[in-house]
Amino acid sequence: MSFRLQPTPPARPNRCQLFGPGSNTKLFAKMAASAADVINLDLEDSVAPSDKDSARANVIEAINTVDWGNKTLSVRINGLDTPYWYRDVVDVLEQAGDRLNQIMIPKVGCAADVYAVDALVTAIERAKGRTKPISFEVIIESAAGIAHVEEIAASSPRMAAMSLGAADFAASMGMQTTGIGGTQANYYMLHGDTRHYSDPWHWAQTAIVAACRTHGVLPVDGPFGDFSDDEGYRAQARRSATLGMVGKWAIHPKQIALANEVFTPSEETVAEAREILAAMEEAKARGEGATVYKGRLVDIASIKQAEVIVRQSEMIAAA
Repeated sequence: MSFRLQPTPPARPNRCQLFGPGSNTKLFAKMAASAADVINLDLEDSVAPSDKDSARANVIEAINTVDWGNKTLSVRINGLDTPYWYRDVVDVLEQAGDRLNQIMIPKVGCAADVYAVDALVTAIERAKGRTKPISFEVIIESAAGIAHVEEIAASSPRMAAMSLGAADFAASMGMQTTGIGGTQANYYMLHGDTRHYSDPWHWAQTAIVAACRTHGVLPVDGPFGDFSDDEGYRAQARRSATLGMVGKWAIHPKQIALANEVFTPSEETVAEAREILAAMEEAKARGEGATVYKGRLVDIASIKQAEVIVRQSEMIAAA
């Protein structure tokens, strides 16, 4: 372990982030009543340019009037290359109450992007006397974003979460696909006559997880576009969970249960983790640094792995 320890990420459930356009007020109550851990009220891609102002007003009213329970409430602002983003930040923070937890910044390409939003948010908080600091989540959606992913993760004390936005990322990288996440038909290797399909998003997800874990930020998997394909969603979510991501977006209500299913440790997994911890406690009492559990070696590293599962389960249960 390095002398400089990795900071701890925010201790909050983040299994599912449910998105809804700020222009569709009928969805807000349903989103609040859903089983999603995080609600993202969207002012960006799902809102037409002609509806930006009205969507912003809708979101402000919803923050102030809807009962969001104990969910993490976030607003996705417009990109910094648009004329809308500064008004998103100013109006939302000046007119919405303290119920808002987080701002999502899309298409972040470098640490300076986060710095710009941080400076504006800090000025508004001080001017308006806001006592509850706003946290940030960012989306990596470009070649520049993935190239600068570690500096972005370290860019601000407000940083809480980071996601991969597959569609814009694919476009920025020049990838020949119109799919949003999932297996790509032309991304395969041949062994004889057998095709072996790989995961084209794996390397980017791994880079995001490493940067996030280094700097105490929650790594989150982004959207899966085909909401008619439950098994495809599950497959991508399981890969992401195995890599160390803590949750996934839902762009349709039916994806909420799928995300919660994958990112909630099963009773069997938690029971095994507790058994490993107990076995290691017995080994330590005997003065041993390792032991055998169900025919396999477990040691100090196994304790850390098991503790992650147990803590996650306890945090979800307490939410």
